[in-house]
Amino acid sequence: MNIREKQEQTELKLLSPYATQSSRTKGREKPEVECELRTCFQRDRDRIVHCKAFRRLKDKTQVFLSPKGDHYRTRLTHTLEVAQNARTIARALNLNELLTEAIALGHDLGHTPFGHAGERTLNELNPEGFRHNLQSVRVVEFLEKNGNGLNLTWEVREGMKNHSTHSISSTLEGKIVRLADKIAYINHDIDDSIRAGVMKESDLPAEYTDVLGNTVRERINTIIHDIVKHSEDRDDILMSDEIHTAMFGLRRFMFDHVYFNPQTKKEERKVHHIIEPLFEYYLHHTDLLPAYSRERIGVTESKEQAACDYIAGMTDHFAIETYKEIFIPKFWLEK
Repeated sequence: MNIREKQEQTELKLLSPYATQSSRTKGREKPEVECELRTCFQRDRDRIVHCKAFRRLKDKTQVFLSPKGDHYRTRLTHTLEVAQNARTIARALNLNELLTEAIALGHDLGHTPFGHAGERTLNELNPEGFRHNLQSVRVVEFLEKNGNGLNLTWEVREGMKNHSTHSISSTLEGKIVRLADKIAYINHDIDDSIRAGVMKESDLPAEYTDVLGNTVRERINTIIHDIVKHSEDRDDILMSDEIHTAMFGLRRFMFDHVYFNPQTKKEERKVHHIIEPLFEYYLHHTDLLPAYSRERIGVTESKEQAACDYIAGMTDHFAIETYKEIFIPKFWLEK
């Protein structure tokens, strides 16, 4: 028996009966020889961390476009905070922590430059629409490794696909990530908004902070403890009505006063004027798209989808520099 098999046996003995067992995975689309050291979900976690799309998250907007301070969240730091929250819950409930972490680390791989402003623009431009959770799955299935994808297990891809508000994963580990994502962005976006001067802690409705706490640390601690308490020995991931109401009330407050706040979003109208010209340009210059995307045009997808894939993968800086290179006149240099 090799090390991986020993780990799988340990899972069977020690994990909750509701946990997703590595040895019982639904597998990969392309069968592979199993690793002697790592379980399938550990391999998926490693593949995500080493992929290009994961590294690009460090230069993609979370909420504030091009903030001047060093301490604002990026899409990468958001992802790491989601993974930390999710792992804490999974470990406390004796679920599969490696599967939970893999889903969390991969859940935003498909996010656009310029945050949700970029996502909304691509959704308007692409006839097939654009949703970042579905794009995350496209990244790991088709776009990474020059079009070969990462060949992740079904459970990781399913959890990535269903991490958004209007969908629910079939695994408890995926359900954890869905909540951990909200726990992270609600609270770290409050922290960043206070840092940016958009709001003060005292602006938060007392009806919610009296329940959840008056600091980021207190609120995260309260929510996670509540989830663990109400999900222990249950085949579901649950919250108390009181905490659920307060958490989602705070989320609504953030949408009303931060995410759609004119001060927060004053630069977002410029995003459309960057992404739309780039989209139109690549529709007419498909020869400039990556070879693996060009080969799919007319076979499995449209040129609109191929252009969308390319732009969605850009970092904020690369999108701006590409726009300048294509559309801004260059000064002649004196010789």
